[in-house]
Amino acid sequence: MAILDKRIISWCLYDFANSSYSAVIASVIFPVFYANYIVGNDNGQGDLWWGRAISLSMAIVACTAPFLGGVADHLNLRKRFLLFFTLLCTISVASFTFLEKGMVLLGFILIVLANIGLEGGIVFYNSYLTLIAKPPYRGRVSAWGFGVGYGGSIISLLLALLLVHYEMIEMVWLMVSFFFLIFSLPTFFFLPPDKYSKDSFIQIGSTALKQIFKRLSLMIKNKQQRRFLVAYLLYEDGVSTVIVFSSIYAATTLGFLTKELLFMYLVIQLTALLGSFLFARSIDLWGAKKVITASLIMWLSVSILAYIITTKPLFFAIACLAGLGLGTIQAASRALYARFIPLGQESEYFGVYSFIGKSSAIIGPLVFGHISSTFGNQRLAILAVAFFFLAGLVLLQTVKTEDSHA
Repeated sequence: MAILDKRIISWCLYDFANSSYSAVIASVIFPVFYANYIVGNDNGQGDLWWGRAISLSMAIVACTAPFLGGVADHLNLRKRFLLFFTLLCTISVASFTFLEKGMVLLGFILIVLANIGLEGGIVFYNSYLTLIAKPPYRGRVSAWGFGVGYGGSIISLLLALLLVHYEMIEMVWLMVSFFFLIFSLPTFFFLPPDKYSKDSFIQIGSTALKQIFKRLSLMIKNKQQRRFLVAYLLYEDGVSTVIVFSSIYAATTLGFLTKELLFMYLVIQLTALLGSFLFARSIDLWGAKKVITASLIMWLSVSILAYIITTKPLFFAIACLAGLGLGTIQAASRALYARFIPLGQESEYFGVYSFIGKSSAIIGPLVFGHISSTFGNQRLAILAVAFFFLAGLVLLQTVKTEDSHA
């Protein structure tokens, strides 16, 4: 198999497509629009509602991902599940155009649906990694996906910047929706096709539920896999919280304007793209665990520095530092976990992986939102995130793998 073929390219393009959502909707423009304009954030209520929306959507994905992953493996319907969640996300984002000031509940419902679509689809997207890349190349292919994704973030942010400049905020949501939909099309044409099972959905669903409990039991008994998943739960909580609250923090605490936020995130995506490609081979050569460890030390430093700094230029600098390790830690985590997966159980295992990852995104946003609204201080909230990185870093050091380069 060639290291790079149309399946890998189309797989990476899905990351290119969905990164428009991750950058514009989840990270930069919509969080500020919803928290500051739709809800109002003078007393932290915007933070609270945004945190609730992210936590609820992640909780739903976390609870359903293992079951749907098992069904997808048994019915061989990965691609159909991926298409369903892609459409759910893009249609929900397009519906943001109906939002007006004060429509807190409608905005809440739409962002929950959109986030379920994005995060639910990633479960099945991730499951293709072991099908399209052999073990020696999975680390770099995983990193390529994130790297290409940051390219999508940069382009979508540039388009958003143009629309914001001309005060066409409603068109931003439509742009993201079409960007995601159009560039995800190669995924559905070139990735391995579904092979339909003759068994009924109810029969398979029952079998999948039994398999989930069996699989979870085996994972709990596997000491190394258990330790990695708990470590991942902790540090991914920190990463997820920083992603969904960083723009609100920059706008509210440091006074960043919308155009300044967009420019900063363009630079962050560029550094993240460079980091993903620069460290792609290092995941395979040095080992995923070492790369994750280095990334966590960097993230811990970033969260502490964010608490201390008071000026825009310094925040801009540490944000760029975070960007270098953004895709690297996620790519290395995905590659390390792939080593635990038996052939033919990819969706099921990545369903559990998603369950852990999305569960992590429940606690962090709630902690940030409640600390911010209770104390009226986002600096205390961002400092609390450092605990997740530190705890994950410590636990990760206890994980041993069969391969010395893991």
